[in-house]
Amino acid sequence: MKDRGPFSVIRLFSAFKYAVQGIQYAAKSEKNFQIHLFAASIVIILSFFLKLDKVEWIFIIISIFGVMALELVNSAMERAVDLATDKIHPLAKQAKDLAAAGVLVYTLMAVLIGILILGPKIIQLFY
Repeated sequence: MKDRGPFSVIRLFSAFKYAVQGIQYAAKSEKNFQIHLFAASIVIILSFFLKLDKVEWIFIIISIFGVMALELVNSAMERAVDLATDKIHPLAKQAKDLAAAGVLVYTLMAVLIGILILGPKIIQLFY
């Protein structure tokens, strides 16, 4: 059992270090996370170019970070399921499929938010 003693700055920095290592691992090795990073970069650049207001930025940021967070949770779920069983089991498949579906649903919402915010601004560039 881990030590549950008083607050420790060292423990806090260790937790951040492990979280950053997880993000680095995903950025280097998880293809879907890389795709999301690329899409997020394009959206951020486009958002700066289109001069979004504060509320629009809030929705864009929530959308981007939500997709990224869910993709990380999905990857963790896949690892945990793979660790729990090396056999193809219907429940293991369902767990992985459900986690992936969560990412898909949130990503669809993020795309809709992007279309609603960025779409009219892009159209205005051509009229």
